[in-house]
Amino acid sequence: MWPDERVVRFVNENFLAARVHPRETPDLFKKYSERYSAQWTPIVLALDPERAEHSRIEGFLPADDFLGQLMLGWARLAFDAGQWAEAERRYREIVETLPNTDAAAEALYWAGVAPYKGTGDPKSLKATGEAFKQRYQTTAWAKKASVWT
Repeated sequence: MWPDERVVRFVNENFLAARVHPRETPDLFKKYSERYSAQWTPIVLALDPERAEHSRIEGFLPADDFLGQLMLGWARLAFDAGQWAEAERRYREIVETLPNTDAAAEALYWAGVAPYKGTGDPKSLKATGEAFKQRYQTTAWAKKASVWT
């Protein structure tokens, strides 16, 4: 399904993948495209066991960027479940392993938010705001974090 072995491994280890092809299964595709407002293909959704959407990727991306977006979806599942330490760990993994992707700046932001959500201690927000002064300064995520310093 995906040509990059890292993507295949990540999906197999962390998701239950299902493929719905518009030409091969048009009725099923129509059902799910309506349910999830899918306007474009390919679309990858990170759903929880109740089929609630937590993340989406629309269109094609280079392998590193696609993997980063998949990892963001995986981290978001933990975040939305209130698993703050696990969410932080997953977000930090993106920053460490894929630092040159668009996902990395977003991951850095949420890696600072997750411990704050868990403890209420703003130290992680301040540290994250400071980290943005060194990395990803021109991103919207840096602007969002700028109020923390």
